[in-house]
Amino acid sequence: MKYSEAKSGRIFIIRLEDGDILHECVEKFAAEEQIASASLICLGGADAESTLIVGPKEGRAENIEPNEIIFNHVREVTGVGTIFLNQAGHPTLHMHLACGRNDSTFTGCVRRGVKVWHVMEIVLYELKECSAIRKCDLQTGFELLNP
Repeated sequence: MKYSEAKSGRIFIIRLEDGDILHECVEKFAAEEQIASASLICLGGADAESTLIVGPKEGRAENIEPNEIIFNHVREVTGVGTIFLNQAGHPTLHMHLACGRNDSTFTGCVRRGVKVWHVMEIVLYELKECSAIRKCDLQTGFELLNP
């Protein structure tokens, strides 16, 4: 386990609107507001044709290939995430959503493009005096959190 400490900063209440792409809007907002670190919660709707990464195609393969689901219907969503700067200094969102419709739910990462259906609400909690960043891990190819 590795860890660092941070302090509470600003709190933002954000409403994304119909057709917005979740990770693109949040990362743009973070850059505009100069947010280097944050935690987020969200709820709302994801439109059909949104893409969610739902794990690797193979368990512990050497070359990790993402397994994706593309929604064929609108889904209700709730999720949590973090923002930290990557090595290039850009705020990068890592968020997982649980996306349900009727009696089925998909859970996964939003990086491939979750499109908002009508509205999505986000509460963003800025973290100040935080030294954590995302660094590229050569073995997995992931931008891993380094506290």
